Amino acid sequence: MKSIFEEMGGTYTLGADGMYYPNLVLPEEEPRYGKYGRMRLRHLKEHRKVLYNTLLLDGDLIKHLNEVDDTANQRMDLLTLQMKKQQGVNEALKARDQMTWVGAMNNIRNAVEEIVLSELIYC
Repeated sequence: MKSIFEEMGGTYTLGADGMYYPNLVLPEEEPRYGKYGRMRLRHLKEHRKVLYNTLLLDGDLIKHLNEVDDTANQRMDLLTLQMKKQQGVNEALKARDQMTWVGAMNNIRNAVEEIVLSELIYC
């Protein structure tokens, strides 16, 4: 009778101690994710355990986290530029009133991050 692992194409190797060990391979993609990938990983582990286990066992977890991180960073950049333009936050304001510019940029960054977190990380 075959095990589920063998039915899915898995194989075993006989070890020196007489025990059979599964031949497991790590995913080929290297982890390169940053802040948003780590946040997504934590969310998956705590709130989406089935999805986390599925991605992990299929070998797609690292790829998923890299994609989420890349997408989140691109979305942050795009939305920040759009909101800066919409609110008139530019280099002229920075030269004229630096504290106002810093406050506006902090508000924009925080608003954009809330959007990215709700759309990509905590979904």
